[in-house]
Parts: sequence; structure tokens; C-alpha cells
Amino acid sequence: MVGPVVVLTAGGAAMFTVMSWNVENLFTPGPAEQADFSAKLDALAAVIAAAEPDAVALQEVGDEAALEALRTRLGADWISVVSTHFEARHPIRVAWLSPRPLTDVADVVDLPVRLSPVTVDDDGTAITRLGRGGLAVTCTTETGVEVRAVTAHLKSKLLSFLGGRFDTTDEGERARYGVYALNRRAAEAAALREWATGALAGEEAGRRVLVCGDLNDTLDAATTQLLFGPPGSQFGTGGYGRSDRGDRRRLWATGY
Repeated sequence: MVGPVVVLTAGGAAMFTVMSWNVENLFTPGPAEQADFSAKLDALAAVIAAAEPDAVALQEVGDEAALEALRTRLGADWISVVSTHFEARHPIRVAWLSPRPLTDVADVVDLPVRLSPVTVDDDGTAITRLGRGGLAVTCTTETGVEVRAVTAHLKSKLLSFLGGRFDTTDEGERARYGVYALNRRAAEAAALREWATGALAGEEAGRRVLVCGDLNDTLDAATTQLLFGPPGSQFGTGGYGRSDRGDRRRLWATGY
């Protein structure tokens, strides 16, 4: 699933271009699947090269060797960084690719203290961290513009039940696990919002901040709305284009 190519502008001119892409279980394969893997890498690299982004936010990178194989296809000037936090049972993670310098690399893993721990199953298992950690970087463009950005992959709507089941005939169980998944995704969204709030505050106030990735929900979903911060000035609303007190804390949904 490839997201929109988002272009941040300043004074009407393109300033920073980012692509977000869920590359769907990008693992280094065995010999029998090598041809399909190579074809997938070629296709990914072709689309990325055509878009000429300043940075690419990736989700579902399976291992560092697979990421390196993709980076190599993009060229010697490209660099990559990958999250160190992922679920052991399904080790997919987020990463960044860029032909520009990537600095201040930081994992975003902890849920907000006041929401943590979050119960995720009927056994009472609770988590204090994102299942798949976010990864923050600072990207500097050719013109010296700095953008602080984070990519993440929030909990999906796919439900898994005790015993490794992916379905149930117990509708009470289905409802409970739907709530577990929603609560987890909402807490993970709140963690990203907490990161964004910090990135927009204090000495960093006024900097360019970008949150992207696979949010596993729609633009109008409550979990996505959490990321925006103060309401009232999104694109397409009457308040857009008029500055207000919320602007220094607000995120806008670009690329839609």
C-alpha cells in the first residue's frame, strides 16, 4: 500500500517531498522465492526513483538485509535507518530511506504514562509500548531546510484471539477483542501525538514536523483525529487559511 507523495511547500515553492509506503512483509526470501523478491525490489525502486522524494517512510520491513537490498537499488547516495522495536511473533518494523542526511534518529516506543498499561487480550496481557515502534528522524534538504519526521505502523483492525485464532463464533469475544484492538490503536496514536507535541514545543516551536505511516484507519477515524491536535482548521474547513492560537500545536492532513 503506497501512500500519497506529500509535498511541503514554502512561499509556493516545493520544499520537501516524502513518500509513505507499506511494503508488505519485505523479508529476505529463500532461494525458491528469490526471483519474486528481486522483481518486487525492482518495482519498489522504480516507483521511488520516479517520485524523487527527499525521504521515504516504510512500514513492514521484515529484516535489515531486505532493506539494504532495496537501498542498494536506489543508488549509493541513499541511506537507510530502521526501527529496533518490533513484535517478536511478527518481526515487521518501520524504516526510512533518503538521499539526504538523516540525523537525530530516535525510536518512539512508549505509550503515554497515563494510558499505560493497555489490556490486549482476555488473559489480561497488557502493554506499555507500541507493538511496532515509531522511528523519528531529521531530514535536511539540498537547500538546508530541516524537517523532523516520524513514521509508524499502528495496530491493525485484524483481530487475533487466544490460541492463535483469527476468527470466532463467540460474538461477545469478537466485540471484546475489537475493543482491545481499538484501545491499543488509540493509545499508539496518542503516543505519536505526544511525540508531535514535544517536537512542536519549547525550543523546537515553529519547526516543520511530519507524522506519517500506516495508521490502519481512515482520515475521519477517531484515532487519526487524535493526531491533529486542536480542531478547526483542517484543509477544506472554513477556518483553514486563518491563523489561530492552535496553529503552533496543530498537525494538518496533507496529501488528501
